[in-house]
Amino acid sequence: MKPMPPLPRGEGQRVLVAVADPGEAELVATTLELAGYRHTLSADAARTMELFAQQDFDLIIIDVDLPRLAGLAHGRRVPPAERPPVLFLTAHQSLPGVVEELGPGAADYVTRPIRIAEVLARAKVLLRSGDHETHHRGRSSYADLVLDDATCTARRGLVILDLTPAEYRLLRHLLANAERVLSKEQISRHVWGEVRGDNAIEQLVSRLRRKVDHRQPALIRTRRGFGYWLGRPGGV
Repeated sequence: MKPMPPLPRGEGQRVLVAVADPGEAELVATTLELAGYRHTLSADAARTMELFAQQDFDLIIIDVDLPRLAGLAHGRRVPPAERPPVLFLTAHQSLPGVVEELGPGAADYVTRPIRIAEVLARAKVLLRSGDHETHHRGRSSYADLVLDDATCTARRGLVILDLTPAEYRLLRHLLANAERVLSKEQISRHVWGEVRGDNAIEQLVSRLRRKVDHRQPALIRTRRGFGYWLGRPGGV
């Protein structure tokens, strides 16, 4: 059996943790502290907005069931417009709307019951989102495929793609590395924060391919024996 890889560690970045359940909030906060992050806790949406307006955070972890979260739609937009990346905690296998007041930028999701390794892996990826993976204020594109991290939506031409969080992560990773072959191990670590069996990757790619490649040309391609890549026919 292969030894478990070390969990991703932070470098002292500041994380705002806005989680309703006290036990879950304590678990996330303690894990972040042990992993090298600094954290601030909040238990409701109004307090979260106050903290965000007053302090400089590198990442926000927010519970979609946070009390008064829906009421933020009537609040004021917090400057600056380029806000930190946001990691949502949700019980649903779908992508909920991003809080508009937080402004455009990268966002991702972890579904409940939460797994600490996945939370740390997603946080690490989001904290790197200011690098080459984020373009044009959170929007990336290839051919007629467009991903918008501000709303965590994807479309092919004029058709909105109904993606699960794992499918969105995979598509975003493929797009960020367009015309470059990614191994199953690379994809697995990015999507789930751990290496899963080949069948898990094949099934995920198959589901995503059915949604993305509903029109020609097909963009998600296989390099047999090596992995998968995003590109036009004849590339790589």
